[in-house]
Amino acid sequence: MFFDRLRINETLTRTLFVIRNMQRGHKQRLLLIVDLAIAAVAFAAAILLDVPTGAEQPDVVRYLMAMGLLISATAILSSALGLPKVQLKSYESHGMALSGVLGAILGAIVWALNAVIGPIISVSGVVLFASLFVIGSVLMRMLMLNLLLKLYRIDITVRNVLIYGAGTAGLQLALALRADRSTRVVGFVDDNKALQSVTVAGVPVFPPSTVATVARKNDVRHVLLAMPSIGQPKLARIARKLSDLGLTVQSMPSLSQLLGEKQPLDALRTMLPDDFLSRKSVDGNLRAAYDEYFGRTVLVSGAGGSIGSELCRQVLQCKPSKLVLLDVSEYALYQIYSELSDMLPEDATQIIPLLGSVTDRRSMIAAFAQHDVQIVLHAAAYKHVPLVERNVLAGIFNNVIGTATLAQAAALSGVERFVLVSTDKAVRPVGVMGATKRMAEMIVADWARTARRLATPSQTVFCMVRFGNVLGSSGSVIPRFQEQITMGGPVTLTHPDVTRYFMTIQEATQLVLRAGAMGQGGEVFLLDMGERVRIADLARRMIAAAGYTVRDADNPSGDIEIAVTDLRPGEKLEEQVLITQCRRPTAHPKIFVAEELGLSPVQIAEALGQLRKAVAKGDTAMARKVLMHWIARDLQALKADNLHPDGTIQKEAG
Repeated sequence: MFFDRLRINETLTRTLFVIRNMQRGHKQRLLLIVDLAIAAVAFAAAILLDVPTGAEQPDVVRYLMAMGLLISATAILSSALGLPKVQLKSYESHGMALSGVLGAILGAIVWALNAVIGPIISVSGVVLFASLFVIGSVLMRMLMLNLLLKLYRIDITVRNVLIYGAGTAGLQLALALRADRSTRVVGFVDDNKALQSVTVAGVPVFPPSTVATVARKNDVRHVLLAMPSIGQPKLARIARKLSDLGLTVQSMPSLSQLLGEKQPLDALRTMLPDDFLSRKSVDGNLRAAYDEYFGRTVLVSGAGGSIGSELCRQVLQCKPSKLVLLDVSEYALYQIYSELSDMLPEDATQIIPLLGSVTDRRSMIAAFAQHDVQIVLHAAAYKHVPLVERNVLAGIFNNVIGTATLAQAAALSGVERFVLVSTDKAVRPVGVMGATKRMAEMIVADWARTARRLATPSQTVFCMVRFGNVLGSSGSVIPRFQEQITMGGPVTLTHPDVTRYFMTIQEATQLVLRAGAMGQGGEVFLLDMGERVRIADLARRMIAAAGYTVRDADNPSGDIEIAVTDLRPGEKLEEQVLITQCRRPTAHPKIFVAEELGLSPVQIAEALGQLRKAVAKGDTAMARKVLMHWIARDLQALKADNLHPDGTIQKEAG
């Protein structure tokens, strides 16, 4: 008994596969036969239900004659109209219209047969026949479509989906998905209450509050967003809520995007950086510094970073003979090396990618000797405040010991010029990152003092350039706000009153090169970055630039919310560029020199020894304590020992 049932099931399955895999021509002939059968059944039903009053019942010969003529006419007209060629998945309104036209013509033929071969059916019977034919044709094709879809899904995995949005786009998407064998639309989701009580395209419309329940009951894991006309922030908020339910969310593009009339790019990308500065950008023309870099060998540490990569691009404009790209990240080094190589002709500057760390003294000395490096632009640093605060040993090892190692290697190798790229976070630091950069400044200043004391022509000129935030650098506020706006918000502020200095990457790096070319030894160059920018105002300008409005108490229907969190460890409410108020001008109106001495050579040596020991032991607490101790000593020295009452710096003894 069991084996008999098994054989029956196998035979049925094979039969279903044969039906499913029929050739297109065979399917068309099957649909034509279906039309003929529907015409015969509809005509028979009309004869039985509606006989002309007072008329004799038609004899069998007349009935068969009328039936034969009707079936012949159906075959000819159905083929002429192309009804069998209309695919079941594309039947819908066009196919229904053809069925209606065919039904009307067949009704007219039946009416004509009454006059030719005698009374067979009344006028009302003719209407009944035509109606039965059209209804039968439509219902039969819908039934065949559902059966065909089930046949296609016999041996494949079906993915159940919900469509968010029951408007025109959602309806079109649902109709298009009917042809997808592996997808079944469970229903629509829409916040329009008028639609929640109706059925669209044969499936129900659910309110958003029931998505979790519907998804669980119907094994739905995918939601398709079909609302191309709504704003990106609202779309992003909906997508985030659905993702929180464990659902995979995909968005349907608008028709204008599909046609290429509108690029689906973030509106912020079309904005110039200057639009967020509230000032004119600094003129960083490199003509005055051109000779310093022309025909020389220049090494840029951290060449794959935001600042380092732009330094490389700017240096290339000065046509050095060789540009050495140093970075510890293989990916970052590959990216900048590929970019620069594609920019240059074959006989231009030689570009050398060098994979290594500034903390490796032997490798740095070998690199300086091998490539005869003349100028070092030291931009390699861990600069993200929260990350360095959580990775104290790595921050000290890279920013402090790495700078000391690279500076020593430069001095021992007879490099002509060493320029440290510093940050305003080094001024009166409250966190580890700023403290490491201040310590790096003091190390470079100590090497400059050593070079001045030796006073030999081959001694390296050490100097530093200090500036604030740059627009668009990795991890900075601009890219973060841009990403948050793209995701629909909220835009997060650490404090409503926090302010920062800003420059574009291009103007900052151009001024770094200008300042580096001016250095005579030991200078801390400051870049005039204009007035501080209030980050809350910057966020509002960016939201407006993207074409959205701020959602707050005054505008609850706005697009993007601004959420205030709290200052992160190591962050300050306001940044400064001067430790003291003493600065002097230079030949460039936007570059100044700060008068800062810092720790003595003995103190620098002691601090470095203690930091190396703490890092070697892996003692995070000790490393942080030692670092902040010497930073405090530096500030005390500036305040107590190096300043006259009038605010001027004392001359260094000896």
